[in-house]
Amino acid sequence: MTQETPKQTRREQILQALALMLQEDSGKRITTAALARQVGVSEAALYRHFPSKARMFEGLIEFIEETLFERIRRILDEEPQALARCHHILTLLLGFAEKNPGLCRLLGGDALTGETARLRVRMTQLFDRLETQLKQILREAEIHEGLRTTLQVSAAANLLLATADGRITQYVRSDFRRLPTEHWEDQWQMLSARLLVAIPHPAHV
Repeated sequence: MTQETPKQTRREQILQALALMLQEDSGKRITTAALARQVGVSEAALYRHFPSKARMFEGLIEFIEETLFERIRRILDEEPQALARCHHILTLLLGFAEKNPGLCRLLGGDALTGETARLRVRMTQLFDRLETQLKQILREAEIHEGLRTTLQVSAAANLLLATADGRITQYVRSDFRRLPTEHWEDQWQMLSARLLVAIPHPAHV
């Protein structure tokens, strides 16, 4: 998330502090008391902006959703080719994760252990939405570009997203030392080399 500015609202300051604690206190469960100390306010002040800690986590998840999908819409508007679209979307996801290490603990789900189930459901839905977008791009490649996936479309989309998901998980597990974008361009070259093939035209008799 962006660094604190004088114009930030208290709500934004709370969310930024929570993201920072997720990064710095990796593996620890965050309490509202600790968060209040980080922000420099009372716990009562936290609850004036968020009715519960779950709503604070939801605020971070909303930030992730809005940031990613707004940029994905831009990619779809500007890039017509399926391979480039997939590459840009996955690179966006990895780059976003690298710049927001605290939020990776939400993307990976470990920060939500012991929290309300609806938060894990919502994060699962975010990844489902990303996978659905990749499926749609790959299906449209057949219609618009005469290209077909070498695997079933659902399997190909899952492979792409699982690769990015795995890079993010490694980032968290290494305490943010193994960057998600490390070796990514080389890995993409290998993934993309056999992702799509031209649909053969029937031979004329």
